[in-house]
Amino acid sequence: MLPLEDFFRNSPQTAFQISPDGKHISFFAPYHDRMNIFVQPTDGGEAVQLTHETERSIAGYMWTSPERIIFTKDTGGDENYRLFAVGIDGKGLRAYTDFPGVRTNLIDDLEDNPDEVLIALNRRNREIFDAYRLNLNTGELHLVAENPGNIQGWMTDREGRLRVATAVVDGVNTQILYRDTEDEPFRPVLTTNFRETVNFLTFLPRSREVLATTNIGRDRTALVRMDAATCQEIEVLYQHPRYDIGGIYYSKRQEQLMSVSVTTHSGPARHYFNEEFQTFRETLNAFFPGRVVGLADCDKAERHFLVYVGDDRTRGAYYYYEHGSTPLLIAELAPWLKENEMGRMFPIAYKASDGQEIEAYLSLPQGLTPETARQMPVVVNPHGGPWARDVWSFDSEAQFLCNRGYAVLQMNFRCSTGYGRAFMEAGYKQWGGRVMDDINDGTRHLIATGIADARRIAIYGGSFGGYAALAGVTFEPELYACAVDYVGVSNLFTFMQTIPPYWRPLLEMLHEQVGDPEADHEMLAATSPALHADNIRVPLLVAQGANDPRVNKAESDQMVNALRERGIEVEYMVKEDEGHGFHNQENRYDFYRAMERFLSKHLLGR
Repeated sequence: MLPLEDFFRNSPQTAFQISPDGKHISFFAPYHDRMNIFVQPTDGGEAVQLTHETERSIAGYMWTSPERIIFTKDTGGDENYRLFAVGIDGKGLRAYTDFPGVRTNLIDDLEDNPDEVLIALNRRNREIFDAYRLNLNTGELHLVAENPGNIQGWMTDREGRLRVATAVVDGVNTQILYRDTEDEPFRPVLTTNFRETVNFLTFLPRSREVLATTNIGRDRTALVRMDAATCQEIEVLYQHPRYDIGGIYYSKRQEQLMSVSVTTHSGPARHYFNEEFQTFRETLNAFFPGRVVGLADCDKAERHFLVYVGDDRTRGAYYYYEHGSTPLLIAELAPWLKENEMGRMFPIAYKASDGQEIEAYLSLPQGLTPETARQMPVVVNPHGGPWARDVWSFDSEAQFLCNRGYAVLQMNFRCSTGYGRAFMEAGYKQWGGRVMDDINDGTRHLIATGIADARRIAIYGGSFGGYAALAGVTFEPELYACAVDYVGVSNLFTFMQTIPPYWRPLLEMLHEQVGDPEADHEMLAATSPALHADNIRVPLLVAQGANDPRVNKAESDQMVNALRERGIEVEYMVKEDEGHGFHNQENRYDFYRAMERFLSKHLLGR
């Protein structure tokens, strides 16, 4: 039985990147339990601490030149990210977008222009983002494109010129707008319903052609070469028979597409377009048989690489790799966790009640398999989103629960991404219907196979997973012994009334995906757990960040109040310095300690 802190403490070093000239490596490391930025020469030498945040961890960072790093941070989890920069000697710390209530999004780091970046700000109007060119030396902001009110994203070409915009029109239709130069106005080139997707990945050199993924005319996305000015497909490059396209690896130095990746049930798979790159990857993979090997970063010359290596029983490690050499270990992300003490995550599948196959993952305590696990206490853990996906990988929560003697079931119910358009759309307006059936059918599958003790099953999740936890004990009161709701939706009406301002242009899409409060009033009322709290008969643990911009604190308040009025046992944890999920280490510890006690009491676990 390992210490709880071992599963949830900050890594000693993580989030490694390499400088454009390959001479320095940067990483996050804890300082007063907050993740800060450090830089170290690749040829050895002491690391230099660049930031000294003590209130909240840095959200993200990147190199803009061999001498400068930009980074973002928010306040108390409000997700209004502000942009800063600092030199690699720790000097010259500067705030660029320190505007109250304003969120900064990065459009393009302008790799070939170390003095500028393109960013998007909702400074003029909190609901929409304008595009700006930011001079990192002077701090001057130059408006490149003003958002007319419907644009949701911007894209540059290989020279850093703003050439493409994506917009929402008529509430539920999406539009791609294009221009040949920044002196021209944008013009619409393709309008589709939001269910059809065209996603530009990168412009090809000296061309108006792009690499793109699209599901138009097909169920699963394909990688295609496309004319950006017309959105006409020129060539289909790759399509997987079962899964959507994941990411691509494009060599900027060689100006070639190297590979495309697809996330399968058992992990990532790749299709190669370049034999030399395939040999390079196969040589690298051979150093780590049976592991997931990913290229985390490389220098501009594409000679020096940072490599991530992991699997389902280790949080992973980073290596430094140079062509023709042996990978050098830089850091393990959780060296205190020993692989032979971890459980395994098994890819499984089961049939939903209507016959649809659902892919899932069953994590079991060390030494157990699906064939040997019997009559176990189980934690059913639906993912958030719901437009997201669980994958085969290391999961700190699952490993912690396995170490305490529980089996953990995670499933990719309808609405999950990666399985094609029909599978995703089958979950639209089905949060409390077909989606919950898929989740509950997984629970019943474990009971039917004898893996689960039917009297000792909990349901736990965050965000949409929190909704699923509440819906599970509300509408299937005999199936679950208890529930843990972590920043979850409880009332579908109030949820849509309190979304962040920059989600409001997407509200009609949300109505088609979740339900229209007027046209689907009866359905939303029937599937909102807070409106049926009198059905709940089992104990709950509820955790909420006070500053959550996505799932307002009122979502948890109304559920907790309704249960306490009826005398139902409910433990309520609110963190005043958190948002959508607990990021500060001490708050994570508090939450998982509470979960450990709660599950031990109600499932009789360790």
